[in-house]
Amino acid sequence: MFVMTPFGAVSFGRIADHVERALSHPRATYVLTAAAASAVTFAAIMGTQAMRRRRRARRLKREVLSAAAVNLPRTLSATFTTNNLQGAAGPTGERSSSPSSSPTAGSAPVLPAEEEDLAREQLSRNISFLGEEGVRRIRDSFVVVVGCGGVGSWAALMLLRSGVERLRFIDFDQVTLSSLNRHAVATRADVGMPKVIALKRHLKEIVPHAVIDARVDVFRLNAAETLLDDGMLNSIDFPPAASGNPSYVLDCIDNIKTKLELLKYCHDRKLPVISSMGAGAKADPSRVQISDISETMEDPLARTTRRSLRKVGVESGIAVVYSTEKPGKVGLVDLDDSQLDQPQDFAALPSFRVRILPVLGTLPAIFGMSMASYVILKLAQFPVEPLPIKLRDALYARLLRDARVREELTFKEKDIPWAERPIGFDRKDGHHPMGPSGDVKRQELCSPDEDRGKPARH
Repeated sequence: MFVMTPFGAVSFGRIADHVERALSHPRATYVLTAAAASAVTFAAIMGTQAMRRRRRARRLKREVLSAAAVNLPRTLSATFTTNNLQGAAGPTGERSSSPSSSPTAGSAPVLPAEEEDLAREQLSRNISFLGEEGVRRIRDSFVVVVGCGGVGSWAALMLLRSGVERLRFIDFDQVTLSSLNRHAVATRADVGMPKVIALKRHLKEIVPHAVIDARVDVFRLNAAETLLDDGMLNSIDFPPAASGNPSYVLDCIDNIKTKLELLKYCHDRKLPVISSMGAGAKADPSRVQISDISETMEDPLARTTRRSLRKVGVESGIAVVYSTEKPGKVGLVDLDDSQLDQPQDFAALPSFRVRILPVLGTLPAIFGMSMASYVILKLAQFPVEPLPIKLRDALYARLLRDARVREELTFKEKDIPWAERPIGFDRKDGHHPMGPSGDVKRQELCSPDEDRGKPARH
């Protein structure tokens, strides 16, 4: 059999022979192998990209639906609610019915009977421990957590698990890979996402009916009233509370300037607040304790905060979580070579530090859960008796003796206007309140080096 070609008639046999000889050539084998490999690689790349696009689209759809379900107001009018829309689903995909009655002022919303049963079962151990009335106070509270990193995320997580159903998170920062060693809920998928958004998304999976307001923001005095007031939450899910103020504020900020502004604002307005001191460069869990800011010791951040607050008229009345572990085992993290030329370019904000202390992930968790425990007991009005700090009175007695010796050497006087308890506060800050003539003045009794345990330079 022949086939007509431009060169004349050619038999199939000759064509087959030419093809066979061409394919048997080593170069042809290499070409065909490369072509096949390229085709397989191309198909694999295109398939992977298509799968990633589909996965990303599904994730975006879930986030949009979740955001819509979370942010829509539950009560639009007296007769129409988003919870009784046909086909409407909550954040977990489950349909829910409208509440049987409206919530009372300053209280948590009345949940559907089935959801309320689930909520009570979640809190059954707390109800057994704190009592019905104590848990009701917790569920009716509104708590603000400022700073949602290693300390704040753990505090927020345990507050939610313990029954706090109205929460506001304030933080400007994003989840990073290096923060996953200490963040309570963040995963690799959350890297690059604002911390407050990641925290809210995970916590809504634990308590779907919780009202969580996530603010990607920095605490500022000129916006303090807006950031701490519960008006926004009231307008969405709750009727106005009696005062509009938060039941408690948790300060988990690691920037000293912002921390001082928040603590001064809360103190002046009598807002209950508890503050976290330095968890960085600490490792001993047995040294973590809670006390008044005036009773702190050994913590550099607590010392700076205490002295700065005294300058603006705040001497006590602020509870803090801190560690009595002496610092110095580790130092600041060194900058990379790429950061040495323009280090401020790598600061989170212009006024924030560039070099940071290394953090052992378990210590921020202990700080955060200690804060949550303290706040829960305060909200529930559950009686506790804090353990007196061991040997504190003996320490004050020794400080008083040292002050008398220093007074005699410096001013040639043996009598000083101090008792044992005040000596602890004034001596830690290195101030002498009176001169030899009795006139009120502030004079340094010790240098910063002496406050760290080194000899003073006179």
